[in-house]
Amino acid sequence: MSIAERLVLQRQRHLKWRALDRLELILMIICGLTLFGFSMSVCADITTRIIGRPWLWLQEVTSTLFIYGIFIGAAVATRRNDHLYLTAVAESMHGRSRLIAEVAIRLIVLAVAFCLIYYGYLNFLRGFGSFRLPSNTPIASLYAAIPLCGALVALFTVEQIVNGCRNGFDHPEPQEPEHSAAFGASRPEATL
Repeated sequence: MSIAERLVLQRQRHLKWRALDRLELILMIICGLTLFGFSMSVCADITTRIIGRPWLWLQEVTSTLFIYGIFIGAAVATRRNDHLYLTAVAESMHGRSRLIAEVAIRLIVLAVAFCLIYYGYLNFLRGFGSFRLPSNTPIASLYAAIPLCGALVALFTVEQIVNGCRNGFDHPEPQEPEHSAAFGASRPEATL
């Protein structure tokens, strides 16, 4: 099993278009890189402060990686149905009531996505009047993550609504593997 196959979640396949699998893979890689970069920049920031030679620009790097990691992670979690909507209520229903509940939940998520796009874009435009120190980079560079997240959440929500109305939301899920990809799925256990 390749890394790409491990990173693109196969759960609820009936709600996904294969054309967006590559986007999910890219977003998962970006999330991993931002998490790794955030962790490394925090460690470097602490180390440079302890030795008495702080690099002030590391705080900018840390906050940028943190913000982009959060917003991109929220978008990819929407596609993976790991975030942003209530599953317990809808999963307890069947037939037409489930369809109505699933679509209603996703329409609410879609409304939130449009708010992220609209208000995030307004903040992005206003961000050109404020600057981050010490680099004097416009704070708009941080605010760009908000409408980007909104656009991705909207795309993934529309994908789920269309496919759910076509294929139904109620599908039995295949058995999940015992180990996650991060901890060596499909690797034989070592025996003592």
